[in-house]
Amino acid sequence: MITAIVIGAGDRGRIYSDYQFKHPDKLKIVGIAEINQLKRNKFVSKYNLDDKYVFSSWEMVFELDKFADAVFITTPDNLHLKPALMAIEKGYHVLLEKPMAPRFEQVVQIVKAYRDTETVVQVCHELRFTNFYRKIYDTIQTGILGEIINISMQENVSYYHYAHSFIRGNWNNRENSAPMILAKCSHDMDLLYWFASSPPSRISSFGGLKYFKKYNSEQLADRCTDGCIEEDMCLYYAPRLYEEIIPILHILNKSDNITDRIVSGMVLKKPAIKRIPPFNKVNEYNGWPVSILTEDSNMSVRREALKSGPYGRCVYKVEEHDVVDHQVVSIEFVNNITATLTMHGHSSEEGRYIRIDGTRGTIEGTFKTSRIFLQFTDSLSNKKEIIFDEYLGGGHGGGDHRIVDDFISNIESRKKGDNTKVLTDVKQSFVSHAMAFAADEARLNGKIIDMREYLEYR
Repeated sequence: MITAIVIGAGDRGRIYSDYQFKHPDKLKIVGIAEINQLKRNKFVSKYNLDDKYVFSSWEMVFELDKFADAVFITTPDNLHLKPALMAIEKGYHVLLEKPMAPRFEQVVQIVKAYRDTETVVQVCHELRFTNFYRKIYDTIQTGILGEIINISMQENVSYYHYAHSFIRGNWNNRENSAPMILAKCSHDMDLLYWFASSPPSRISSFGGLKYFKKYNSEQLADRCTDGCIEEDMCLYYAPRLYEEIIPILHILNKSDNITDRIVSGMVLKKPAIKRIPPFNKVNEYNGWPVSILTEDSNMSVRREALKSGPYGRCVYKVEEHDVVDHQVVSIEFVNNITATLTMHGHSSEEGRYIRIDGTRGTIEGTFKTSRIFLQFTDSLSNKKEIIFDEYLGGGHGGGDHRIVDDFISNIESRKKGDNTKVLTDVKQSFVSHAMAFAADEARLNGKIIDMREYLEYR
């Protein structure tokens, strides 16, 4: 069994830690560092933690002698660097939420610290651990696509996710967080690098903030709860997103769970039905994004949070918002594979698309909140074959808990003296981070980036 301390009791920290309840023989959470008292107390109660290992800051963890095998670092992006460096120095194995850090020079610091350690330092690129993306990688390796020529990927960030995280939320300003191409697309960069099996050679990029800043907001209320003339037509009307949870109901209406489909469908058609059982359970929903708004599922508490907190603000009047709402990246790899990545924040449904063309065939796939699907086409016969088809489910398609499982296996291997390569270690992750930082530089400066400038730090 592996023991772990969690630094940061937000959504990501809770998701990784919940692995303990499915596999109590493999993981035991023994400590928590969290500045928010309510979150900290809930964590203590949930995992039955000893008071001496409960901390209000990450610094307090490292004032003690090493008391666990591993540390999960799931703090906000700008608070990854120092606890990561201290954990490595203390000899902890580290599961580090992506991105490693919001600045390139900080990522380099972590890479340099990793070089001098024998511990496992694994970055949470959990999409590599989904059945869907593993199937794509394995299909490439079989050779049935022939020689890979081009990879096209698209990340369609839903309008409500973009509004929640990148306008009202923690990632709305590049100086206070990270470039959106890193914050949202580090998964995609990592997958491109993995599929291409080659470091990148050149990168260019275009995009910007097209829509929200040019909208005339003079007639709009500062907050959605102040009475807005556009509330009936506005996609971003906060009570609709956080109280009526309309986007969540649309997702549930496409679920493979028949009860979820029936209940959500009826509530969407007749909202007043939420007053009676069992439909009133909808009002108790406290998953993402409501869980970010407040820890309390009470509707009056939720409304008060919209009135006073950041998530009730009009999306057109958030002054600090400056991150892109669309960006395209072109990549050339050393082995002459080319790739494109398109990301935008205006999609009706959250999801990713992928197409890989080789000299003998093509694979095309969708990875959506409702369903994931992969098709292979043989170029000679033009025969099409469905090679993957299932509903996505939560937890990044199962990747969240699989990466924890892999992390534990890697630690157990190290304990036995086996230094088996870690699939998403810091050195692997550094390349995809460098790709994202280079794309940001290329977009801002209108230039093609020679990746040797970035990769020399490996």
